[in-house]
Amino acid sequence: MANSSKNTTANNRNDLAAYLESGCKPESNWKLGTEHEKFGYTLDDLRPLPYEGQRGIRTILAGLAEDFDWRTVMEDGLPIALLDETGASITLEPGGQLELSGALLDSIHQTCTEVNLHLKQVRSISEPLNIAFLGMGFQPKWPLQDMQWMPKGRYRIMREYMSKVGTLGQDMMARTCTVQVNLDFGTEADMVKKFRASLALQPIATALFANSPFTDGKPNGYLSYRSHVWEDTDPDRTGMLPFVFDGDMGFEKYTDYMLDVPMYFVYRDGKYIDATGQSFRDFLDGKLPALPGERPTLKDWEDHLTTAFPEVRLKRYLEMRGADGGPWARLCALPAIWAGLLYHQPSLDAAWDIARDWSMEERLKLREEVPRLGLRATVRGRTVQSLALELIELASAGLKARARLNAAGDNETGFLGPLQQVAESGITPAERKLNLYHGEWGGSVDPVFTTCSY
Repeated sequence: MANSSKNTTANNRNDLAAYLESGCKPESNWKLGTEHEKFGYTLDDLRPLPYEGQRGIRTILAGLAEDFDWRTVMEDGLPIALLDETGASITLEPGGQLELSGALLDSIHQTCTEVNLHLKQVRSISEPLNIAFLGMGFQPKWPLQDMQWMPKGRYRIMREYMSKVGTLGQDMMARTCTVQVNLDFGTEADMVKKFRASLALQPIATALFANSPFTDGKPNGYLSYRSHVWEDTDPDRTGMLPFVFDGDMGFEKYTDYMLDVPMYFVYRDGKYIDATGQSFRDFLDGKLPALPGERPTLKDWEDHLTTAFPEVRLKRYLEMRGADGGPWARLCALPAIWAGLLYHQPSLDAAWDIARDWSMEERLKLREEVPRLGLRATVRGRTVQSLALELIELASAGLKARARLNAAGDNETGFLGPLQQVAESGITPAERKLNLYHGEWGGSVDPVFTTCSY
């Protein structure tokens, strides 16, 4: 769908569902888009970066734009993002987390090249400033009041709303980091199968990537506290989406779900208009209190789709949202496991067979237990560790069948190596850090800033 069509008025529910359906692509055009976030900090005191100042996020953005092929995006006269000609972007999360949203690529070899180049560029700007970046799922040391909010209009609106609908929403915004991969689908039926399998199995990925055991400088009782935070952010827009497993799931069903997700904002003439709690259904009818008489465009719908945060999210592609941020190797491992499972029909069929008969209660219980127990959580008498080993094997078969080779003739299966090590050992990245905290780190989280920096 061309960008110009996003200015088209959406007249009814069918237009909104058709927008989602326009994401269907033939298998030959399926790509991977990988995103990751990271915490910036000053090396001398480990403090999170402010926006302004010689050692601030704004300076990092300016340096990247000056030295490399990035174009600056402004809001209210301030740089808030960078774009390049490949379609990649560098954006700011609410607490100053720096995010790379990668280009749409054909292979994980290309993804890793992209991530490596990005981190090299960031280091070239940050090292002279005595700044580094940390790969974890949750800010391990600093409380919420020490995080400086970035000057983006949508974040101001979201921040005020969060305190009305849950207790951890502002923590989610300012103190979490994730890695996610965006994947394509061919048809509505293909989308539904991929959505169901990935949603049911998302807790397995959460366990494999669990990397957020510290809050405010102490163990928090979780292995993936980032995952737990989503359980008390906003029940209207998070969770395991039981309707995805219903027999009539499709683009229209997801459209109905999103129509019932309360709005945050409408973007007009470079400004975010507060529409918190208002209804997109009213918007369709020209009755939105924030913009009386106006009807939404498809761009408004696209924006609204970004304001729901389930474990798997549908846009014109599917987003895998269950993993904590982590080191370079795991940034490449996430697209590897999901592409291996979802882009190879026999692997997808086998993965869905694993979870097909789980009840909704079992799915919800697994989602609740994994942030605490990691690979030791169980469902239907099986440990998540054993499920992870089986899924990695299926993903490996899928990647072999994809046969995307690098210059040396290697396929993509090598990128699963870090996950294989976690699954075979039964020890999550979080548990390794906890062992160090209680051992050679002497009860301090400070060493994490050197051992886990990029």
